[in-house]
Amino acid sequence: MPTKIVIATRESALALWQANFIRQWLTELYPQTEISILGMTTRGDQILDTSLSKIGGKGLFIKELEQALEEGRADIAVHSMKDVPMHMPPGFALAAIGEREDPRDAFVSNRYASLDALPAGSVVGTSSLRRESQLRARFPHLQVQPLRGNVQTRLRKLDEDQYAAIILAAAGLKRLGLAGRIAALLSAELSLPAVGQGALGIECRADRPDLIKLMQPLHHLETAQCVEAERAMSRALGGSCQVPLGGFAEIADGVLRLRGFVASPDGTRMISAELSGKPESGGIMGAQLALDLKAQGAEEILAALESSTTEAVSYP
Repeated sequence: MPTKIVIATRESALALWQANFIRQWLTELYPQTEISILGMTTRGDQILDTSLSKIGGKGLFIKELEQALEEGRADIAVHSMKDVPMHMPPGFALAAIGEREDPRDAFVSNRYASLDALPAGSVVGTSSLRRESQLRARFPHLQVQPLRGNVQTRLRKLDEDQYAAIILAAAGLKRLGLAGRIAALLSAELSLPAVGQGALGIECRADRPDLIKLMQPLHHLETAQCVEAERAMSRALGGSCQVPLGGFAEIADGVLRLRGFVASPDGTRMISAELSGKPESGGIMGAQLALDLKAQGAEEILAALESSTTEAVSYP
C-alpha cells in the first residue's frame, strides 16, 4: 500500500470537483494513505478563442496531466471520459471508469423553456460539433455559434445575453450543484450524447499494476461496458472532436443498446444506426456499428471532414 497518492487534474471548478470526488472515495477506502491533488493548466484551457476542432481536439486537456504521470509528479489523473482520446498513448492505461452521472445534454436558458420555444434567429451556444450538427439538422431556423470556456464562463456569457440559450452536459451542471440552471434535459433521440459523456476515468501509467488494483473498487462494470462500446465505435470511425459524431450505450434487462451517428457539421447529412447485444460484447458491437454507419455513407462525410481539417489552425 503506497503511503501517498497524488491526483493530477485540470484546475477548472468541474475538474477539481471530479478530482476531489475521487480523492474522498480513495480516502475512505485507504485511510492510511495520504491522497493529494496536483492542479494543472492545460493547453486546452489556455486557448479559448478557437474551437477545439481547429486546435487538436480534446486531447489537449490531458497531455500535461499525462506528462506529470510520466515524470512521477502524479500517480493518477482524473478525466471526463468524453475528453479522453480514443487511442491511449503507449505506456498509459485506464485503471477504472466510475459510475456514470446523467449522460444527457442540458438546455440552459434564462428566457425559454425548450429548444422548441426559441424564436427563429435565436443564437444558441455550444462547444461541440456533435451538438451543432444535431441542432442544425433539427432546428435550421436557429443560429448556432461557438462557446468555449469552463462551465461558469459559459453561464456568464448566457447571463450577459450573448446567447438566447446554451447547451451543456447535464453531468457537469449537476456535479457543480447547478442543476437549477437546467431548463430542460434533452433526450438521446433529440441530442445523442458524446462518447463517454457523464463518466469519469482514472488514468495511470501502464507499469503501475499496484495502482490499477487499488482503483478497482471505483470501477463500475455497467458504465465501463457502455463506454467501451461507445469508444470502440468512435475509434473505428477515427472519432475526435473534429468529427461530428455521437455514441451512446445503455443497458436494460441485461441487453446493451448502442446508438451512433455521423453527420456533416451543417447537419445537412446525418447517418445513424443502432445495435443491441450482450453487455460483455460491447467492443465488438461498437466496431460493427461503425461498419454499419460506413456502409450507409459515413466514410464520405469523414473524408470530407479530413480534407477540411488539414486547413484548420494549429498551435505548437
